[in-house]
Amino acid sequence: MARLAVYPGSFDPIHDGHVDVIERAAKLFDTLIVAVFVNVGKTPRFSAEERLFLVRESTKHIPNIIVEQSEDLLVRYAQKRGAEAIVRGLRAVLDFDYEFQIALMNKKMAPELETVFILTGEKYSYLSSTLVKELASYHADISTLVPAAVAGALNDKFHGNRGSV
Repeated sequence: MARLAVYPGSFDPIHDGHVDVIERAAKLFDTLIVAVFVNVGKTPRFSAEERLFLVRESTKHIPNIIVEQSEDLLVRYAQKRGAEAIVRGLRAVLDFDYEFQIALMNKKMAPELETVFILTGEKYSYLSSTLVKELASYHADISTLVPAAVAGALNDKFHGNRGSV
């Protein structure tokens, strides 16, 4: 049986910390689904289609991943896809408290699913999509924080200097 995991997120936008977790998780599973979720509690800067495109562009170098979009409940989506694990990245203690609560609720709803936490690489521990968007809005150089496609898309979103995604 092939080992399948889901790495969910809103990815608004995907940044180098996400890519680091994806690359490392892809080594642990035969197939990793990077699932771009629509989070009703967030107002994204990028549409779901744009986020899907940017995640695909940013991860095309990883052979064993599938990028999909979902509006379903994460555990239901993971069950439908036949996943055995949910991958979550952790940056700091603050993340752990929130992620621990979510993992326990997921376990209650789907006992067969495991949650695998991957610590974000030290050089990405401060990085968040919110911070990246804020820096981009001020014309800051974000080229060392995000994949090239994302840097261009953010430049377009905030400053209209390129064609759209």
